Amino acid sequence: MARGWRTNDDSGDGGANADPQTLETMPIGLIELDTDWTVRYLNAAAETMVGYSRTDLIGRSYWDAFPANVDNDFGDALREAVTTRQPRTVDGFYPEPLNQWFEVQAVPTPHGLWLYFIEVTARRQAVERLALLARVSDELVGTLNAPAAVARIPRLLVPAVASWATAALLGEDGILRHVGGWHVDRSKTPVVRRYAAAAQESSPTTAPVLRAVTTGAPVTVSAGQLAGTATRTVATGAARTALQALTPGAMTVLPIRGRDRVLGALTLGYDRHRTPEAADITTATDVAERVGLALDNARLYEQQRRLAEELQRSMLTAPPEPDHAQIVVRYLPAAEAARVGGDWYDAFMQPGGATTLVIGDVVGHDTAAAASMGQLRSMLRGIAVTGDVGPAQLLSQLDAAITQLRLNTYATAALARFEQTKAEKERGITRMRWASAGHPPPLIIHPDGAIAEPASWHGDLMLGVDHTTQRDDSVISLRRNATVLLYTDGLIERRAADLDDGLERLRTAAAELADQPLDDLCDQLIDRLVESTPEDDVALVAIRLHRQDRPRPDEAGPQILPATVSADD
Repeated sequence: MARGWRTNDDSGDGGANADPQTLETMPIGLIELDTDWTVRYLNAAAETMVGYSRTDLIGRSYWDAFPANVDNDFGDALREAVTTRQPRTVDGFYPEPLNQWFEVQAVPTPHGLWLYFIEVTARRQAVERLALLARVSDELVGTLNAPAAVARIPRLLVPAVASWATAALLGEDGILRHVGGWHVDRSKTPVVRRYAAAAQESSPTTAPVLRAVTTGAPVTVSAGQLAGTATRTVATGAARTALQALTPGAMTVLPIRGRDRVLGALTLGYDRHRTPEAADITTATDVAERVGLALDNARLYEQQRRLAEELQRSMLTAPPEPDHAQIVVRYLPAAEAARVGGDWYDAFMQPGGATTLVIGDVVGHDTAAAASMGQLRSMLRGIAVTGDVGPAQLLSQLDAAITQLRLNTYATAALARFEQTKAEKERGITRMRWASAGHPPPLIIHPDGAIAEPASWHGDLMLGVDHTTQRDDSVISLRRNATVLLYTDGLIERRAADLDDGLERLRTAAAELADQPLDDLCDQLIDRLVESTPEDDVALVAIRLHRQDRPRPDEAGPQILPATVSADD
């Protein structure tokens, strides 16, 4: 970067002809630089604001006297004023030893540059505090992962209400853990984090953060308590070493309180050139309260999600293991509690020995949907084991039960029943009889990777709308080693993506994975198609029809049939 400039431009004098007495008595700071960036003059107001006397500053390079301005907004504005020969105005924060906000107007002159400036810390801090509260709210509201958002809060607090800040949260095990830290001087941020991490490992019982968490009240540490051997009451070991490197002039620790308990703490550090103001503490206290509310809401939200998931999982039992057929089931809950609860799968054997797979999705989510799902699943099972009817008739009977019991529930479902006569067994064929109540059809994956879907299927009316609707079975013949997949829409839906695109992604992935073991096929389908934070539940059930002219394969599991059904039926 060029440190000097020359010009023959004689336009404007930036105030060079102003009365000297006026310059000395005006409340606005003034520094005059020559074309080599050397300080030639500063008035009394400038001396007061920048902390340099004339003897100290005149004759020195501006960049040496104010090194922070070499690469910040102030320096950029000064160089731009020189290059364009036009005045430039900029405001920004100058770090230690000033630690203040300034508004600077750079005015080019034929002989250099005049800098007019005023200290605007109070004004800027007021604006920053209001903006800070808005940013904190956006940070906490815009995420379901409140603990992760809290880790970013210290960066927002600095320099608006403190010179540096840290955040720590209490885990479910009662251990206080450091989650984030920041310093107004970025080069010192690692020191802040070292202090917080070391304090987490070992701290005296008098440590301010422990006192704040234990009592639930703010703790203020004065300059005297942070000097010399007195710091041993604040920190010990590596934490004390790091704290001394930060040379704090004061500290305040604010508890992060939830509705009924303390959840963590915010630590605010002030260097020796900055005195904490009442407005700083008031604003930071507001931040701590917002953080506590967000953490509490996140905890309740997670409890609801876990309740819905546990309720749902408790009703999604392990599948049977029919002869020469392998059944695999998967369930992945939605990332959001409000989206958990409506999807289910099932697999069972009917009295005649046929294996039936079920996939369904109740309209609605959370615990109410999970409860409705449990009712429908149990009713369908009860209906299925009292007779040997096909999928369409099972759906009709379930729909009639929904109406008769006034469940006020709507759901989509698809059933696939696998049947076989002795003649079909000898030919290596299994019939799949299936029906749908508004649900996507089964996906058939052949061993060679060919993908098939029912050629002219139509989904009948969903359950809960009209129990008198006509429902029909469709029949497809399958050869050995074919795989059939039933799934809910969470597997193929993506934010801002067309459903047909999702179906195509499923077909492509299934074709590529056709030769994989069934467990691996299901796992990889989920890995490829479902985002890391799924918007909806994902349920799937798959069956692979192994060859019957060979011994039962190990992957099909031990043959476990209902007591009323023999292997020879």
